[in-house]
Amino acid sequence: MGSAATASRPERILRFVLGDQLHRRVSSLTDLDPDRDVVLLVEVEAEATYVRHHKQKIAFLFSAMRHFAAELTAEGITVDYVSLDAAGNTGSFTGELERALARHRPDRIVVTEPGEWRVWEMMLGWRDDLPVPVEIRDDNRFLCPRADFAAWAGDRRSLRMETFYRGMRRRTGILMDGDEPVGGRWNFDTDNRRRLPKGHVPPRRTGFPPDATTRAVIDLVAARFPAHFGDLDGFGWPVTRADALRALTHFIAECLPVFGDYQDAMQADAPFLYHALLAPALNAGLLTAEEVCREAERAFAEGRAPLNCAEGFIRQILGWREYVRGLYWARMPDYAGTNALAATRDLPWFYWTGETRMNCLAHCIRDTRSNAYAHHIQRLMVTGNFALLAGIDPAQVEEWYLIVYADAFEWVELPNVHGMVLWADGGVMGSKPYAASGAYIDRMSDYCGACSFDVRARAGADACPFNYLYWNFLIENAERLSGNPRLAMPYRTLARMDARRRAAITADAARFLASLGEDEPEPPKGQLALEFDADGTR
Repeated sequence: MGSAATASRPERILRFVLGDQLHRRVSSLTDLDPDRDVVLLVEVEAEATYVRHHKQKIAFLFSAMRHFAAELTAEGITVDYVSLDAAGNTGSFTGELERALARHRPDRIVVTEPGEWRVWEMMLGWRDDLPVPVEIRDDNRFLCPRADFAAWAGDRRSLRMETFYRGMRRRTGILMDGDEPVGGRWNFDTDNRRRLPKGHVPPRRTGFPPDATTRAVIDLVAARFPAHFGDLDGFGWPVTRADALRALTHFIAECLPVFGDYQDAMQADAPFLYHALLAPALNAGLLTAEEVCREAERAFAEGRAPLNCAEGFIRQILGWREYVRGLYWARMPDYAGTNALAATRDLPWFYWTGETRMNCLAHCIRDTRSNAYAHHIQRLMVTGNFALLAGIDPAQVEEWYLIVYADAFEWVELPNVHGMVLWADGGVMGSKPYAASGAYIDRMSDYCGACSFDVRARAGADACPFNYLYWNFLIENAERLSGNPRLAMPYRTLARMDARRRAAITADAARFLASLGEDEPEPPKGQLALEFDADGTR
């Protein structure tokens, strides 16, 4: 059909851009002809509600989409933009694509591969069901194409990020001195585990107060999705490429020089510390992985950031981000269904409210509710560690992580939670579960000093639940984990415990876990978490 049309006139292409592909040079737009082609962007109910995404996440994406559409229009490109409240909006990608075909009668459709398996299956269906050809292109914003990762992974059962990361350093030349890593080491992780000094004041972070477009989106989200998790009051994400570049410049200048030192630290009432806050912009396409890594590399080369800080940040982008995306596509769809530790407990109510006596969890969850954000140690070693030790059903935990963070898309969320946080993949990603007692949280934060539980107590109603849950986790999973070489030391300690101590552990754990579903309160109304000064700082 397309070839017949082009016999009498130049080919016209409908270029369908998803809400997390907002980069001018994304593969679906690289050969765009402004004189003939049409770019389609749509806000649809199905994508906002397949899980009840955080209100800020929906507002961020819709606002970024509207700003991107305006930038394309200013460039002289024909944009067909369907807002959520537009008359006739069908509420789905497929429905809006079919309506756009009727409006524009293109010869073919060009799209960039999506970030989620369910949308990939949808796209394959378009190839079969739509009356014009559908071309699905690789996502050129990533540094490791899906096919390359699949070739590296092969049929190996375990896939270690460190091996992949070193290959990516060689592939890109980032932080390389010929064939060797700059500084003679690949990884400076051991240098990056410092607790914040007492009285330390983190830098003020650049915020982006909502403009008229964003305010209109916030009002729309508040009206259409009032029951969704999260607050909108403190919205301050960059929703344009220009602002995302400003955020990158601010991070490199003000935070990267000590980011590595304190990247694992946590502090009450300081949810951002020295973290980049760039993941939403990266995952939506406002920034690319390569430009972010190159800026950090340049800061090191010019003496503006030490090597441990630049390498620690680059490893998160060039290493973890590329790795989890590759693992997701190499192992889906079966990957999501594994449950190596047979965890079945329901997600506790306080994951939605933050109403818990455990001060660390209360802070992390309330900050997440307010900001649609928590940094990687809060996600892994507080909310994630608790879910692991308590045996929470992986599917419920993964849905929570997908809902609550502005940067969460399934390609990045699922492997991180399924493999790294919960060890539900049985060791495909990590060689051991990241389980820890309250001592880790006490060492890396100031949460424990203000907690109603005693982090130094090992047993009893006032003991930190992480302490007995940790040992109970090892007891309950001994058959699966006791032979793991990386857990040899804690299992030796467990073997030396007498029967009375072990009985106290299991009794405390049973009492506490049984209490998780009791007296669930109504979720409290969110509190204003971020306020903006006139200059945009927060």
